[in-house]
Amino acid sequence: MFLPHLDGWSVLAVLSIVGLVVYLAAVVRLRRSGVTWPWWRTLAWIGGTASLFAVTGTWLNGYSMVVFSIHMTQHMVLSLITPLLLLLAAPVTLALRTLPRGRGAAGTPRALLLGALHSRFARFVASPLFTVPLFIASLYGVYFTPLFDALMSSPAGHQFMLAHFVVTGLLFFGPIVAQDPWPRTLSHPGRMLELFLPVPFHAFFGVAIMMAGSLVVDSFARSPAGWGIDPFTDQSVAGGIVWAFGELPTVLVLAVVFFSWARSDDRRARTLDRAADRDGDAELVAYNARLRTLAGNSNT
Repeated sequence: MFLPHLDGWSVLAVLSIVGLVVYLAAVVRLRRSGVTWPWWRTLAWIGGTASLFAVTGTWLNGYSMVVFSIHMTQHMVLSLITPLLLLLAAPVTLALRTLPRGRGAAGTPRALLLGALHSRFARFVASPLFTVPLFIASLYGVYFTPLFDALMSSPAGHQFMLAHFVVTGLLFFGPIVAQDPWPRTLSHPGRMLELFLPVPFHAFFGVAIMMAGSLVVDSFARSPAGWGIDPFTDQSVAGGIVWAFGELPTVLVLAVVFFSWARSDDRRARTLDRAADRDGDAELVAYNARLRTLAGNSNT
C-alpha cells in the first residue's frame, strides 16, 4: 500500500519531495555559515514531508478513492499529523535565517516573506474567528454536503480537497504551536483554550459518522467487486478513525505548549536575575523602601 505511485495529479507528493530537498539545503547552508540548527527540527520536517508523501504519493492514495476508511485515515494524517510536524520544523524561521538580507533582487524573497507575515490578509486568516470555523467546516461542511462527492468526481477536485486539509491544519495549529513568527501571538493559556475549542466538534463528527443510519457520501457506495467491503461497516470504521485520531495530536500539541510555557518562564527568570546583577537588585530595593514607607505612615 505504501509503495510509491505517482501520476500526473500527484501534486502534493511532488511538493513534499521538493520541500524536503529545499529544507535540507537550507540547513546545510545555515551550518556552513557557522549557525547551528536543532536536529529535532530537521527530523520533524523529514517526518512531515514523509507523512505527506506516504498518503498522497503511494498506492494508499488510490485506495483512498474507493474505500472510505482509508480516505479518512488520509484526511486525518493530512489535517493533523503532517501540519504539526511541518510547523515544529519552523520553516519560516529557517527561511528568514538563510535568505539574503538587504535591498535589491537578492533580498526580495526575504522582504516578500516578511511582508506576507505582516499583511492584513495574513492577520485575517490567522484569526481564531477564521481558523476555528474553517477547521470545523473541513469536517461538517465537506462530508455532510454534496461538496465531497463533487470534489471526488475529478482528480483536480480531489487534489484541491487534500490540499485544503493540509492548509486548514497549518492555519489552525500555527499560532498554537508557535514555533515560527506568526501574524498574531497568543498567551500560553490562550493557546491551550484555542486547541480545545474544536475537540468536542471533532469527536461528535466521528460519532455521527459511526452512528449514521445511511451512507454519508455516495462516492464509496460501491466498493470494487471481490474486495468484500460492506460500505456501512467501512463507514463505521471511518468514524472510529476520526474519533480516535484526535487524541494523539491534542496530547502532542499540549506537550509542546506546556514545555514552551515552562521555557518562557525560565527565560524570564534568568532575564530578571541578570538585570538584578547589573543594577544591584534596584527593583527589589525600591520595593522594600516603599514597604518601609507605607509601614511608617501607618504607624503615624
